[in-house]
Amino acid sequence: MQTDFRAGVVAVIGRPNVGKSSLLNRILKYKLSIVSAKPQTTRDNILGLYNGASSQILFVDTPGIHAPLNKLGERLVERAVSGLEDANVILYVVTIDDRPEQRENARIAEVLREHSDVPVVMAVNKVDLPGSKNKILLVIDRFTKKIKLRDVVPVSAKDGTNTEVLVKTLESLLPVAAPLYPDDMITDRTERFIAQELIREKVIAFTDEEVPHSVAVEIEEFKSPDEYPERRDLFVRATVYVEREGQRAIILGRKGEKIKTIGTAARKALEEMTGHKTYLELWVKVDKGWRDSEKELKRLGYE
Repeated sequence: MQTDFRAGVVAVIGRPNVGKSSLLNRILKYKLSIVSAKPQTTRDNILGLYNGASSQILFVDTPGIHAPLNKLGERLVERAVSGLEDANVILYVVTIDDRPEQRENARIAEVLREHSDVPVVMAVNKVDLPGSKNKILLVIDRFTKKIKLRDVVPVSAKDGTNTEVLVKTLESLLPVAAPLYPDDMITDRTERFIAQELIREKVIAFTDEEVPHSVAVEIEEFKSPDEYPERRDLFVRATVYVEREGQRAIILGRKGEKIKTIGTAARKALEEMTGHKTYLELWVKVDKGWRDSEKELKRLGYE
């Protein structure tokens, strides 16, 4: 083992919709986390492994910290905070339009103070936007007055600006250690889990208003040629849960057109992920109040 190899955990934190997942996907060059312009898309702490020549970074993508409106929201914030417990470094993602006094950022500042022994690197995202050059220094000045930061890196998850600089900055703060996982591994999540998330991403993409926040996806059946050599294709049967009949009608669409569109997009994403021709069967069911039900949250994996 080379004596200067570094390995450790970097927890990615930030308010909803600042581009945490997009930034991580860019760094990993792999679509690990689903993305959407709609907030509160990420619902789990997802481990993504960056394997460099002299480091292995275990990125933990966390749900956006926000003011929860239901038990699901409470679970998401709990998960985000728990993602900091084993972190060697915290990567705090903001945008060029962020302010430390924003409600979510003020809460994050409190959380960071509770983990003051962990170095914090702030990534200022969306520097590709017009007029960003005039905003970067102002954002950095505002946050450095409120939070103890080890370093700041302006980045763009969209075009990759400074992502390599960000990786090098994070690497320098990790302990000297041997790799913690095999170097051909990119996540600890199963294809089944990623399939579930990809389906949810497509539902979010093709629906509006309150529907995305009310959606949960459960994989009922997942049969892959990797596990069943006699199969030629991947078979996935999944149920999309919503809270109200009106939401179900929106997802189904007129004469079932919307669910067909969602299914086609999800199937293509699954084929791209797995490399297998895919047969996807989607069902939409109403599960009233699941976001506030301890029993249903546990059944759907939000313990």
